[in-house]
Amino acid sequence: MKKNMRDPFANMQLDSYEQKINDAIESGQVQEVQNMDQEKKRIVKIFREAARKDRRVSLRVNNRDLDAIQAKATENGLPYQTLIATILHQVAVGKVTVTL
Repeated sequence: MKKNMRDPFANMQLDSYEQKINDAIESGQVQEVQNMDQEKKRIVKIFREAARKDRRVSLRVNNRDLDAIQAKATENGLPYQTLIATILHQVAVGKVTVTL
């Protein structure tokens, strides 16, 4: 017995962006990626390396503040630069808010 199969895309309406993509595929402007697994690994590697790159900054910090930061870092067993970078990261991603 055959199942009554219908095409789920038969009456689909594409917006202009989707239509441009569909037209490019149908006209042969889009080419299939050869060695897809290898290409995925290459792209993931590029993004991971880009995310890892740190930039150096120079800061002027009050001596007492720096001494306090170094003491806190020592208490927690990590370099004070790492503590400063962690605090700045938390501010950057919104985990910590700063009131000026």
